[in-house]
Amino acid sequence: MRFALNAPNFGEYGDARTLAGLAREAEESGWDGFFVWDHIAWGDAEDYADPWISLSAIAVETRNIKIGPMVTPLPRRRPWKVAHEAATLDRLSGGRLILGVGLGGREKEFDFFGEESDPKRRATMLDEGLEILAKMWTAQPFSHRGERYEITEARLTPPPTQRPRIPIWVAGTWPRKGPFHRALRWDGYAPVGKPGSPLTPEDVREISGLVSERRMDDEPFDIRISGSTNGQSPDNVRRTVTRFAEAGATWWDETLPPSDMSLEEARKRIRLGPPDIG
Repeated sequence: MRFALNAPNFGEYGDARTLAGLAREAEESGWDGFFVWDHIAWGDAEDYADPWISLSAIAVETRNIKIGPMVTPLPRRRPWKVAHEAATLDRLSGGRLILGVGLGGREKEFDFFGEESDPKRRATMLDEGLEILAKMWTAQPFSHRGERYEITEARLTPPPTQRPRIPIWVAGTWPRKGPFHRALRWDGYAPVGKPGSPLTPEDVREISGLVSERRMDDEPFDIRISGSTNGQSPDNVRRTVTRFAEAGATWWDETLPPSDMSLEEARKRIRLGPPDIG
């Protein structure tokens, strides 16, 4: 299992230099990844940092850890623009980008700006958008005629550093099957539980079993689990994370919750390093 940190992009974290500094400390403290939220409206929060510009600063400040948005709501972004941004960021970071995508779960982030708010239509936009990303990253000309997007003879150069493409993790609420089946077509699944029903190791074991049954190839497939171990004893942390690893999770994504942890507390948690599961 590998270990990442998951940082908000608003409030005390709403500055690209702050996020880049945290990522540098994370790398120095032995973490394997540093992921950034992608929100433009979160409660009463202020001071939002653009995740892509923040990730560029993070790429320059680090050398080895994986980085990426976790997750970006692709339906409220133009997929060809994301393709260019992601390819540039992957090259800037030396091939360390993981692209987390999803429908977007906070409706007002769509409503405020007149974006598509219907989840079913956003699902169509997400599927078409992912197809466009993959085609653009080949650096070959292509056209697309879909329900939501039309493209004529587009070509992106230079392509990303990673081949055949940047890894894509799809987020979704478990046990809803739509997001899970979508994730199976790509490189990883970032499940969350329903409100009030956090994911359990038993859920992850079921997910891992279904992945083994339904994936048609032997390419690596990641299962990313997020949670917070802040304030727990080392023994409790070891037991919790070990159970998820044994169930089939490949990444533990340690959340830095903005409402329960100050920036200074987050720094202390980062410096403690990833959970020790032996």
